[in-house]
Amino acid sequence: MLNNTRMGRVALLAIVVFVGFSFACQDGGGGNGGNGALDYKQEMRLFVQSISKYARGIDPDFIIIPQNGQELLTQDGEETGTAAVAYIAAIDGVGREELYYGYDADNVITPIDERDYMISFLDIARTNSLKVLVTDYCSDQVNVDNSYAWNEAKSYISFAANHRELDNIPAYPVAPNNSNADNVIFLSQVKNFLYLINPKSFDSKEDLLNAIQATDYDLVLIDLFFNGEELTSADIASLKRKHNGGTRLVISYMSIGEAEDYRYITPPAWMTEENPDWPGNYKVRYWDTSWQAIIYGNGSTYLGKILNAGFDGVYLDIIDAFKYFEGQ
Repeated sequence: MLNNTRMGRVALLAIVVFVGFSFACQDGGGGNGGNGALDYKQEMRLFVQSISKYARGIDPDFIIIPQNGQELLTQDGEETGTAAVAYIAAIDGVGREELYYGYDADNVITPIDERDYMISFLDIARTNSLKVLVTDYCSDQVNVDNSYAWNEAKSYISFAANHRELDNIPAYPVAPNNSNADNVIFLSQVKNFLYLINPKSFDSKEDLLNAIQATDYDLVLIDLFFNGEELTSADIASLKRKHNGGTRLVISYMSIGEAEDYRYITPPAWMTEENPDWPGNYKVRYWDTSWQAIIYGNGSTYLGKILNAGFDGVYLDIIDAFKYFEGQ
C-alpha cells in the first residue's frame, strides 16, 4: 500500500462527472473466487483488460503496467499455474514494490521467502516478454547499490526510493542507474525510471516540472494532478525529453482498486470499509459498472483525462484489491 496522499484522484473526477448520480452495486460476473460468488482475481483481470482495450483503441501504443497483484499472471493465482494469456496480452509490463527492500520496513531487506515468492511470478512476466519495474524502499547507499545490482541481475528495471512517500528525486545516485542519452520510445527500451507522484516537496507545479526536466530518467512515473490541478498536455510534453537530449516516456499513476470518501456526500454502493492503515481510503467493488464508468469510457473519465493530457501510459495501483475481497 502506498501513501494516502496519492489516493482520492478518482474521487476528484467522480465529483465532477457524477454528482447527483445514484450509484447501484451491480455484481456482474461469475466464478467461485474467495468466499463469495465472484472470482475476484478474474474480475480484476477483466477490469484491466477493459482499460487496456479502451486506451489502445485511442492510442495503439498506450502502455499498461499494473503494480503488485502478481497472482493475476496465472489462471489459478499460483506460481505453477497456467499463464493468464488474455490478461498478459493486455499489459506491457508489471510493477512490484518491496522486492528486495521495504517489505517489513523501509531500508530493511525483504524476507527471502517473500522475495522468492514474488520473483516466481515476475519470472513468469519476463518469460512472457513483459517488462518488470521494481520499486525498493531503501536509503543507505549500500542498500541502494544492492537494490540496483540485484534487480539488474534479474533483468528487472528498478528504482530505489529513499522516501516511502515517493515525493522526491533521490540525490543518490547522482545520475540514474544505467543513465543513457538514447531515444526511448518503447517500454522495452527503458533502462531506469523515476517514481514521483507526491508533490508535497515542491512549492509549485513549475518547480516540479523543472526538477523532472533536469533529470535523465528513461521513464517518469507521475500523477495526473499537482495539488488538485490537472497537468496539461503542454506540461506532459515538456517532460518527454531527458536533460541530455534523448526522448523518454511519461506514465501516469492511476489507482483503480481504492478511493477516498471526503469528496462524496454519501458513500456510493461500490465503496466498502475504510482501510485501517490509510484513513479516508476505501477499497472499492472494482467490478461494479458505476465505478468502472468513472475510470474509463469517455474523455471525462480518469483514463480519458490521462489520454487527453498526452501520457504514454498508465501505472495501475491497488491491483491486489482482490485479496481484500477473497479474505472476507
